[in-house]
Amino acid sequence: MYLTYLRRELAGRKKQTTIVAAGLAIAIALVIVVTSLAAGVRDAQAATLETVYGVGTDLTVTGAQAEPGQGGQRFDFDEESGATDDDGTTSLQQSRLTPEVMRETLDASTVSDIAQIDGVAAAVGALSLTNVTFEGELPAAPTAQEDAAAGEPGTGGAAQGGPGGGFGGGAFGLDSFTVLGVSLEATEVGPLSAVEITEGRALESGDTGAQVAVLDATYATTSEIAVGDVIEVGGADVAVVGIAASLSADADTAANVYLPLDVAQAIAGVEDVISTIYVQAASADQIAAVQQAIEAELPDATVSSQADLAESVSGSLSSATSLITNMGTWLSVIVLTVAVLLAVLFTISGVSRRTREFGTLKAIGWSNRRVIGQVTGEATVQGLIGGAAGLLLGLAAVAAVNLVGPTITASTDAASGPGGAGAPGGQGGPGGFGQVASTASEVVLSAPVTPIILIAAVALAVAAGLVAGAFGGWRAARLSPAEALRSVA
Repeated sequence: MYLTYLRRELAGRKKQTTIVAAGLAIAIALVIVVTSLAAGVRDAQAATLETVYGVGTDLTVTGAQAEPGQGGQRFDFDEESGATDDDGTTSLQQSRLTPEVMRETLDASTVSDIAQIDGVAAAVGALSLTNVTFEGELPAAPTAQEDAAAGEPGTGGAAQGGPGGGFGGGAFGLDSFTVLGVSLEATEVGPLSAVEITEGRALESGDTGAQVAVLDATYATTSEIAVGDVIEVGGADVAVVGIAASLSADADTAANVYLPLDVAQAIAGVEDVISTIYVQAASADQIAAVQQAIEAELPDATVSSQADLAESVSGSLSSATSLITNMGTWLSVIVLTVAVLLAVLFTISGVSRRTREFGTLKAIGWSNRRVIGQVTGEATVQGLIGGAAGLLLGLAAVAAVNLVGPTITASTDAASGPGGAGAPGGQGGPGGFGQVASTASEVVLSAPVTPIILIAAVALAVAAGLVAGAFGGWRAARLSPAEALRSVA
């Protein structure tokens, strides 16, 4: 009886049911889309940060900011630096492996000091370096006779061409790639924990002192380098034993080339120093305490957490995060509120138009509880219809986003971590939080849908129906049978 009457009343008020259900459907669909996009943005940000500090890394420690003007690349050529061809052209080439110029290094013993702090589960050091190769040709220096024929004072010799002289008329180029010297004692923390070996093998503890390297897959492909090849790093020949790729398909690895830490220090001429310490806390609730303890132990160092780095992420990923967090969330709340108010108003309006009906029902014995149940049931069914339509509409919108797969850029500026690999020419730079560098990567934005989102959407629709039914039922319960019948007499 109840269901029959309910179905008949809804069928007789198709316009109201359609309007209420459509409003709720739009609101529920918007909630699903915004929630899914927010989850997608969080996943994209996590993928970006993961390659910066590595899986399981909670904190990073870097040296103090260097004074402006310190360091810098300098190439010194002597008479033995170049090879001269028969035509007098001198070819020059020199590679240098140097630490970052704007960040001071840390003593290698700092790793063990941090490892002894309460709450630290693991600590591992790494040395961020950049390999820069200078290569070019100097034309033969003009003779005095040639200068005289040209009407110029004779300069001749090295002043116009050879090593140590001017570079007039020469062609020169710089090529660079990022290098990360890694500790071979522990790989479960730090950049190596965020990569997988696709070819060859990983760096092993037995590689200590050996001039071997693992290359980023994208960099190796771009530079046409394979396992077994030999590359030049800082003037030293290094054998490639493996190719690594990021565990995340949406992000790059931390550096172009990975070397054993002691080998990287020796080639760069900087012994017993590191640039970054990756720290893993024993538990998530100890991260803050560990960070404070490290800051007290190393007041001049920069200690950063995952949350600190997340604030430095810029590019369209940052814009998407801001848009969804602010505009998207508030828009969902506003639209959902409007839909609920619309349902309430239409339900109350419907009750007002049904004054004679409810008066008659109460006159023949319907209790207030039964009347409220009738109105609430109708509103709840309208909410369920709107929720079902909203689910279909929201899932369709989410499917469209995943099908298009929009690409957004993510970069860590001013407080960046290891530079993105796969960028020939040394774009970005390896390191930890707080480094003066810019690491950019492209991330495909997806909108994952979880059962929790769907359950929450249905719950919102039912709740909206119950709220509307509660107001409408309260209005219907206040009707007096005699007054209701007299008002329409």
